[in-house]
Amino acid sequence: MTTQVPVVSELFTWPADEPQLIGTFFPESGVTVFPQAKACPRTASQNGERVLLPRRGTLWSWTIQGFLPKSPPYAGPETPATFKPYGVGYIQLGDQVIVESRLTTSDPDVLKIGMEMELVIIPFNKDADGNEIVTYAFAPVKK
Repeated sequence: MTTQVPVVSELFTWPADEPQLIGTFFPESGVTVFPQAKACPRTASQNGERVLLPRRGTLWSWTIQGFLPKSPPYAGPETPATFKPYGVGYIQLGDQVIVESRLTTSDPDVLKIGMEMELVIIPFNKDADGNEIVTYAFAPVKK
């Protein structure tokens, strides 16, 4: 059995039947950020609280990543020969925060600004021990 390992610890709850992204809420300013941060981007306060973000949100904007990202920092297994374009979007999670995310589809006929999206966990790569590295993405909610 393959072990699934998050791409970064404390980025999302894992393992979990209904994973959630983990952010930081700064009560003094009312600002929520993702990923977690030690200081508020508005006030520099270090009085943040770990918060689980909503699993569903609204597609705020999107594009298609049509070329292989530079490595580093990108750590995916693709090569120029195996790369397939993928969707990237901004997902608004309630009134709290907008997060940038990979999307599970790159079909421009499917992606619509304002559509409902849901957090999913997807395979990303394998580590040296053969573990499957997983990351988060957002998928259109099936109606």
